[in-house]
Amino acid sequence: MHKLKRYEKLADEISALIRQGVLAPNDRIPSVRQACQAYSVSPATVFKAYYLLEDRGLIQARERSGYYVREHVRQPLAEPAMQARQPGATEVDVSELVFSVLGSLRNPHTVPFGSAFPSADLFPLARLARSMGQSLRQLSPHAIIADQTDGNPELKRQIALRYMVSGVLLPMEELVITTGAMEALNLCLQAVTEPGDLVAIEAPAFYACLQVLERLKLKAVEMPVHPRDGIDLGSLEHSLANLPIKACWFMSSFQNPIGASLSEASKQRLSDLLHQHQVPLIEDDVYAELHYGFQPPRPLKSYDTQGLFMHCGSFSKCLAPGYRVGWVAGGRYTQKIAQLKLMTTISPSVPTQAAIADYLQHGGFDRHLRKLRQALEQQQQAMLAAAARHFPESTRVTRPEGGYFCGSNSPNRWTR
Repeated sequence: MHKLKRYEKLADEISALIRQGVLAPNDRIPSVRQACQAYSVSPATVFKAYYLLEDRGLIQARERSGYYVREHVRQPLAEPAMQARQPGATEVDVSELVFSVLGSLRNPHTVPFGSAFPSADLFPLARLARSMGQSLRQLSPHAIIADQTDGNPELKRQIALRYMVSGVLLPMEELVITTGAMEALNLCLQAVTEPGDLVAIEAPAFYACLQVLERLKLKAVEMPVHPRDGIDLGSLEHSLANLPIKACWFMSSFQNPIGASLSEASKQRLSDLLHQHQVPLIEDDVYAELHYGFQPPRPLKSYDTQGLFMHCGSFSKCLAPGYRVGWVAGGRYTQKIAQLKLMTTISPSVPTQAAIADYLQHGGFDRHLRKLRQALEQQQQAMLAAAARHFPESTRVTRPEGGYFCGSNSPNRWTR
């Protein structure tokens, strides 16, 4: 795993100050001498950090004057307010609307602001293709059969190593490899619910979450989401005490569609609530690798002491769109999830599992992630600046600390 160098950490700290508006457009950032004194680093470290910030498009040098925050990162629009929700359960019926939106993506002239499809140019597809060829040449006849049921062992080992970095010591036997995160999320929900059950979800929610509830004939209990702080834990506590909620489906970091993240204290409180009421959690954490700062967010899974939390991830958002390789760390529900998978899809593609495993070993995943995070952060700043220039002054926007999304709202609706 890549350990950030001091200049990279310094660049991330200054990036955070710019993102948060502490350093405003055209503000002069600390001189090299001031930065050396403030951060106890050498001039060489400061220069490398400032060159990195220039590459990210966040600052610019002015001759004989120093370094300044670039104009395009300004963020004058205010943050949205959390929208109240009526307590109680709701029947879900959204598929026709969702299908119509997804159908519009077939038009090559459509810019898909409504869904998480970044430019394919941001991903190392050529290097992945080489990993595919290399892994196929080494794939044994036995593995082609065995990996269908158990998953590629090297892929599971690499995933377990990344969990270790995030503070979760996970046995490989707890991992179930799936056809993308959507299959993982579907299987988790099927493992802990029956038709007619109540499921706590975020509001606004990821549209596919609503589709899954509709398909499984489950009822939604909406939890308001603060645009910066995430799920309203007071509403959740009240609902858990008064409604027979059978499961929760939440995104703790860089939530889709508004980018909200729970603080560490909120994650601990949420974990305590679910343990107290013995309600299983399905954690959709597909954007966890896309944090802009140097400190990755801890998954809710890291707070689970009872095997009650199912943690779902995928390589589709951070490495290999279209390869459809995801997983779930299933806790006490692992065996049931694995059985449900064998009863439906049996296995994700064995060659794509092998290709991802080879890339994680040899392809420079952490180097790719650093470049991807920088590109996404730069694009977010450009989008916020464009919104400030072209949207009405009443527009409210979110400023996530990672992921793909910026949310905005008017008095009656959310967009992204």
